[in-house]
Amino acid sequence: MSEEMKKGTTDNLGTEEVIPEMEEDEVRAEEMEKTLEDIQETDETENEEKASSAPEEDEKDGKADKKVGKRKFRDKKQDALKEKVEELEDRVKRQMAEFENFRKRTEKEKTAMFETGAKSVIEKILPVVDNFERGLAAIPEADKGSAFAEGMEMIYKQLLSELEKMDVKPIPAVGEEFNPDFHNAVMQVESEEYESGIIAQELQKGYTYRDGVVRHSMVAVVG
Repeated sequence: MSEEMKKGTTDNLGTEEVIPEMEEDEVRAEEMEKTLEDIQETDETENEEKASSAPEEDEKDGKADKKVGKRKFRDKKQDALKEKVEELEDRVKRQMAEFENFRKRTEKEKTAMFETGAKSVIEKILPVVDNFERGLAAIPEADKGSAFAEGMEMIYKQLLSELEKMDVKPIPAVGEEFNPDFHNAVMQVESEEYESGIIAQELQKGYTYRDGVVRHSMVAVVG
């Protein structure tokens, strides 16, 4: 074999060895390029998903913020209403207390006015009672059983009965210990029957009205 043929053969062998290597490099390059394209597509898909999901998340966050805002507004409104209710309750309680005090004061004043008026009327009636007693005491013994005397006695008892119904009562005097709250001592007397300080004689009968003195008894006290 000539030198040129050897050389040609050698060159062909070298070329054949290089060609497979080039082909492998091309395949690797295509695979890498495809891999890069897949990676790029994956990134684009993820970005699109993120982009599509972002408005939903923003919408959810917006709704959550609105709920929180509404809740705060509702809480503030409830607090304001509660404060207003408490203020109104306090005002009503104060007014009720004032009204109760006014009612009690008015009732007390009305009772006092009624008692004052009643005492005034009783004071004017008592002299009539005194005159009845004097008239009955002045009837002679022979006339005490007469119709006139019995009529006077009946009227006198009726008058005392009506006064008693009004809670007007005579003040005990003779034989009682002198009490300046009920008795008015106008003279001192000697007595073998009563001790010192005891009422021996009643000169004018006294009366009470509802435990209050309308007229003091005029009495003579043993000295």
